[in-house]
Amino acid sequence: MDLSSITGVRGVSGLDSAERISSLTGALKKDGKVEGTLFDSFLNAAIDNIKTTNDYLSKAEDEKIKFALGQTENTHDLTIAMQKASAALQYTVSIRDKLMEAYKEIMQMQI
Repeated sequence: MDLSSITGVRGVSGLDSAERISSLTGALKKDGKVEGTLFDSFLNAAIDNIKTTNDYLSKAEDEKIKFALGQTENTHDLTIAMQKASAALQYTVSIRDKLMEAYKEIMQMQI
C-alpha cells in the first residue's frame, strides 16, 4: 500500500505521509493510556466520559440508599444526583449508538 498518496492530514506539520500515519495510530502504554496524537486524545476523552458517567450513576445510587435508610431527608440532592446520572447515561448511550451506526456504515462500504 502506497502511503504517499494519502493527503489531507492536518495538524501534524513537517512530517512526510508515512510519519503522519504512524503518528496517528499511537501505542498503548502500561497505565492503559494511549500514546499518540489524534487517536489518543479521542480515546482518552471517551474513557474519561465513561468514568464520569459511572461516577454520576454511583453518586445517584448512594443518594438513593441514604434516602431509603433515612440518613438524609434532602430530596433536592437526590433529585439532582438522579438527573445528572440520567442525562449522562442518555448522552453516553447516544454517543455509543452513533459510533455503532458509523461502524456499520463503514463495514458496508465496498472497496
